[in-house]
Amino acid sequence: MPDTIRSTADQLDDHNGTVSRRMLGTHIALFATGFGAFLSLYCTQPLLPLLRQIYGVSELQASLTVSAPVLAVALMAPLAGMMADALGRKLVIVAALFGLALPTVLVATSDSLNQIILWRFFQGIFVPAVISATIAYISEESATGTVGATMATYVTGTVVGGFVGRFSVGWIAQHSGWREAFVLLGALSLVIALMAWWLLPAATRFVRQKNAANALRSMGRHFRNPQLLATFAVGFNVLFSLVGAFTYVNFYLADEPFMLGTAALASIFAVYLVGAVVTPLAGRLLDRIGFRRMLMLAVAMSACGLLLTFMQSLSAVIVGLAIHSSGVFACQSASSGHVGKAAHEARSSAAGLYVTFYYLGGFVGSSLPGYLWNSTGWTGCVGLMLCLQAITIIIAHKLWADK
Repeated sequence: MPDTIRSTADQLDDHNGTVSRRMLGTHIALFATGFGAFLSLYCTQPLLPLLRQIYGVSELQASLTVSAPVLAVALMAPLAGMMADALGRKLVIVAALFGLALPTVLVATSDSLNQIILWRFFQGIFVPAVISATIAYISEESATGTVGATMATYVTGTVVGGFVGRFSVGWIAQHSGWREAFVLLGALSLVIALMAWWLLPAATRFVRQKNAANALRSMGRHFRNPQLLATFAVGFNVLFSLVGAFTYVNFYLADEPFMLGTAALASIFAVYLVGAVVTPLAGRLLDRIGFRRMLMLAVAMSACGLLLTFMQSLSAVIVGLAIHSSGVFACQSASSGHVGKAAHEARSSAAGLYVTFYYLGGFVGSSLPGYLWNSTGWTGCVGLMLCLQAITIIIAHKLWADK
């Protein structure tokens, strides 16, 4: 009898060990997926003053190197969601990560700003497949009560990937050249694709959409879902404020009284690492207090950070950006997690639509403040972002459920 009990206990230990290793591999893969998707998406932000100088262009023209991939993400997101619903989660994620590496390397071959913008657009084409399929994968495959924490793992990967991309490009550009930086990013993208291929378990709860007509009907139903529409609007406003702030703050800090160079501007993005710490904590809090309350708290935090940047002190600006970005990352966990809750079917296409509105916000946020820059500078840009954040709180308060 004791031997039987011991054998059963050993089997349970082996099973628990296998489950733990599988969960660890899954979380590593989801972190790497987020890392790879965002490694190069915004990487030209610290280069904007340098590109302005090299090509003799305006702030708005230089910012197109940020706007182009963001616009591509927004345009491709619905198709990416339909592909993930038809072909499967892991296949789409891995194929898109491999595809992302090629245009990343080709940016280094560009002879003009227009060529940089073109290859940056092609980079953005592959990103939404990773995002929409991963959001759907997490919503479907996560155990009950763990969606927030699992989503936070993915979002943390996006935070760290976004920082590494900006930081490495800025430092390499100052010490070796911006072309070499994009070759490195392309090589890293290949490594990330291999990690996702090896470590991400195949989906077990995926329900394939049988044809495009079913997918289109599902998308039509998404547009009749008030909670989903509210989530799309929140996503638009959230990325508007993040991309707007971290695009035009480079011009703000490159000019008087700060006069920062490319490497110093790249170092500013270390504030993203604060978000990497805050986001997992926000994920656990999200599972406790619900999507709406988490979002409203995070938006308020983000707005306070923006207000701090008005102080003519580099330290205050850095602290303000850290608070702002941490708040936005918490917003991202809440809004992307709310997609899976609000969508009752075809979650990939719902996630794809969310990504479209989210990145339309990023596209508008990277370009619209440029029209205000010459007349109002940083003050006008921040004022615009604060208005959008106030709208975000109103939408969440009126249309999101507590849990």
